[in-house]
Amino acid sequence: MLKRISLAVAIFFAAASTAALAQTLQVNKANRTIQITVSATSTQMADRAILHIGYTLYGPTSKAAYAKASETSNAIADALKKAGVAKDQIQSINQSVRATQSYENNNLTPEQRAARKYRAEQSWTVKLPAKEAARILNLAVEAGANNSGAIDWQLSNHNALEAKAAAKALMKGKQIAAAMAKGLGVTLGPLLYASNQSQQRPVFPMMAAQLKAPIAQAAVKPLAINPQRISQSATIHAIFAIQ
Repeated sequence: MLKRISLAVAIFFAAASTAALAQTLQVNKANRTIQITVSATSTQMADRAILHIGYTLYGPTSKAAYAKASETSNAIADALKKAGVAKDQIQSINQSVRATQSYENNNLTPEQRAARKYRAEQSWTVKLPAKEAARILNLAVEAGANNSGAIDWQLSNHNALEAKAAAKALMKGKQIAAAMAKGLGVTLGPLLYASNQSQQRPVFPMMAAQLKAPIAQAAVKPLAINPQRISQSATIHAIFAIQ
């Protein structure tokens, strides 16, 4: 998406009238300009996490599967509450109780198939500071969230990273333009126009794992989870005057 950068961010724009003039500017001897298109990338460690948690349970009847689901669902909710996770940080994604498809039980014994006639599942996303992801995941799994682990890494202020990438690209473009001007035997003048084309904001997921609840008598530490670095690229199209 093409968008313009305001002077408040760096020195990306001249006045609006200059921007209008830029639409007709061409690189030639008459208007004495240098036109540059350059890209740059900035990175920053993610400071926000969207944690995916959930469970999958089975029962011989729909009512039995639902009863197990109710117990597990409320145990997970209580664990999150005790951990200090607010309700507005949690969003329900999916919940269902259904008959287990025959192909899902193909490799089971008759007794196992009888115990797994119905399947109950539920899932949530939990928005957290990145540093809390491992702790909350561990508590959720201990409470019965046996189908958990995916994490989407984000920034609380992605616009700042985008502006940083654009400023970096503009500085790089100015350096190239200055070298070109020197080669032409002229002096680089002021910036007449600049525009920024940024890539789609990336989402960095960590794939989910089928996590089983830990053995009750063993103290299990949280997984070693490190936030990912998020990259943002910007492409600057700039026109400089030459003197």
